[in-house]
Amino acid sequence: MASELIQIDEYTWEIPRTGNMRVPGRIYASESMIEVIRHEDALTQVANVATLPGIVKASLAMPDIHQGYGFSIGGVAAFDWNEGVVSPGGVGYDINCGVRLSTTRLEESDVRPRLEDLVNGLYRNIPSGVGSQGTITLTEREEKEVLRTGSPWAVERGFGQEGDIEHTEDGGCLSGANPDEVSDRALARGKKQLGTLGSGNHFLEVGVVDEIYDERVAQAFGLSEGQVTVMLHSGSRGLGYQICDDFLAVMARHVQTLPFELPDRQLSCAMIQSDPGKRYFSAMACAANYAWANRQILMYLAREVFLKVLRIGPRDLGMRLLYDVCHNIAKKEEHLVDGKPRTVCVHRKGATRSFPAGHMAVSPAYRGVGQPVLVPGDMGTASYVLVGTDKALNETFGSTCHGAGRVLSRTAAKKAARGRAIYRELEDRGILVRWTGRGTMAEEMPDAYKDISQVVEVVHGAGLSRKVARLRPMAVVKG
Repeated sequence: MASELIQIDEYTWEIPRTGNMRVPGRIYASESMIEVIRHEDALTQVANVATLPGIVKASLAMPDIHQGYGFSIGGVAAFDWNEGVVSPGGVGYDINCGVRLSTTRLEESDVRPRLEDLVNGLYRNIPSGVGSQGTITLTEREEKEVLRTGSPWAVERGFGQEGDIEHTEDGGCLSGANPDEVSDRALARGKKQLGTLGSGNHFLEVGVVDEIYDERVAQAFGLSEGQVTVMLHSGSRGLGYQICDDFLAVMARHVQTLPFELPDRQLSCAMIQSDPGKRYFSAMACAANYAWANRQILMYLAREVFLKVLRIGPRDLGMRLLYDVCHNIAKKEEHLVDGKPRTVCVHRKGATRSFPAGHMAVSPAYRGVGQPVLVPGDMGTASYVLVGTDKALNETFGSTCHGAGRVLSRTAAKKAARGRAIYRELEDRGILVRWTGRGTMAEEMPDAYKDISQVVEVVHGAGLSRKVARLRPMAVVKG
């Protein structure tokens, strides 16, 4: 696979069609990154995805690519709506794992003297960790309503403001959700986890805007240098994991009845228009809606902690949702393919939507400049706000990167962290961290991830999204 990579331009590399590949593979990366990527199994996964029925244009990978289940993380693929497949491995276990960013009227000097109290308050009041349970008790009927309606359910119950819906991708609700397609086990796992952060790479981060790259767009987004921000990263928790697991089992059996062979059993799938395909879409939409409601509630809880710890009123805090983006999703969208409009199912697994100015799917608040793109880094470096572009719409089905991307497995990271106090290293850099999981600090240490600035430079240079602002972390809560 490595020898077959062809460089197209400074940031684009191609795996030519060979064997059963129906389209080429295309990877966005710098020359230094590709030297690492070419030795990884993730490239084989890009080529494997290119063999699936109905795939159009190319099997794509962003610069944060690394090996995942079936599809690489950082992978994007679109399939014809009538003749293509849907694959749970192309969405991922944590359905609608995503990022939400709020701005405030505060500056670093307002927060720094109380930063330790603030991070302690966030840690105490926002449930985190494996299997964590929230304070929201749902009846079965209420849980199914969450699955049908997403963020609006939370806002209607006082967890946020009406304007939050407009600043959430898809209005915080994916259509077609049918709770009847969700197993009892998945429902049981989700019943007590609404309003919880989770574990692994999920986090809540207090940051500060330390550089503006595009003043016009930053102003439209409500960003200014020195401003305190709140970012959180979470998903559909155990409910989404169980839905993925349930349908992988269904599709592993179903795919054996289809007239094609898979290069990897982890690519188990169904034709989009088949009964299993339609059922998965309905269940996946339920998990996506749960995730949006979860992030809506989490940000509200963070707001309440800010008000209490800093002893200020809502007007002084001025917390406002900038945007909420999802990764790990499959969506019905219309794109130009070979110059003609075509309805496709876009799988974005560890990838972010990046729609340009004027696109009708972009919130009216940002339609004049383009969709906000939120790209978190590791807890020790930086995160970025970017904006969607026309080139992304034309080349990658309106997609860009979603984060830094791992370079060390969790096992390798633990080994590399032996003898080190990661939290003290971060404190020495002015970043306070609180965590729940025993191995979290080692697994999530900055060394385990690619350089987020290099990843962002690739998508900026390739034109898949444009830099707007950089955020520097001050305090982080991890699961």
